[in-house]
Amino acid sequence: MITDGQRAQFREQGYVVVPGVLTDEQIAAGRRTVAELLEHEPAPGVGFHFLWPRFDGSHPLLELYRAAGIGELAGQLVLGDLEEPDFAQVATTIPPWSHRPGGPHVDGITPMAPDGRPGTFTVLAGLWLTSQDELDHGNLYVWPGTHLRLGAYLAEHGADALARVDEMNPGPYPKVDLGSSVQVTGPAGSVLFAHYLLGHNMGGHTGTERRETLYYRLHANGHRDRWREVVTNPLLEFRN
Repeated sequence: MITDGQRAQFREQGYVVVPGVLTDEQIAAGRRTVAELLEHEPAPGVGFHFLWPRFDGSHPLLELYRAAGIGELAGQLVLGDLEEPDFAQVATTIPPWSHRPGGPHVDGITPMAPDGRPGTFTVLAGLWLTSQDELDHGNLYVWPGTHLRLGAYLAEHGADALARVDEMNPGPYPKVDLGSSVQVTGPAGSVLFAHYLLGHNMGGHTGTERRETLYYRLHANGHRDRWREVVTNPLLEFRN
């Protein structure tokens, strides 16, 4: 369950980590699938390496999403029903990789969708298959509260400013007050939920074990039709 305090943190800071969601068996099954995918598309060297398996109605990573109840858990944050994802992002970081992000990015605007609409969604769900307890072990960097400040920026400049990459900081991310970044931490089996507008980026890895995370981009029903309203009112799709 997501507590009232966790829900308040999500609304205020734009992210929350829920520990203990995945069982040991589910973690092991996820890691086996990642290993099989990497056999076909191995990482070229140290650093980050992404895979983008599509589901077409059936896939081990879709079965993991269902078995772990990720949609139901996210539904404790989101108003209304969520669509089931049709792909996942397998995010790995191979050490040693000395890297610190210079700033955040927002997903789905490079490249744009074929129809010119930015690839917005409601909430990002990240399933941690490896431990993120220690800093600088491939942890995700986030900039707390930027989802609200970016929403205010888009309310002033118009939702379509999200597509004007030439007006943005490197990242890309619109020119809003970022504040200070934090590295998100927690044990394997945790699930990270992050608001679409939250500034985030990948971090370096000074450990020894490959970092593995599964990301699912979740849409509330009707999101694509009202995306302009959603990005200018960033709490519109979320529970109090």
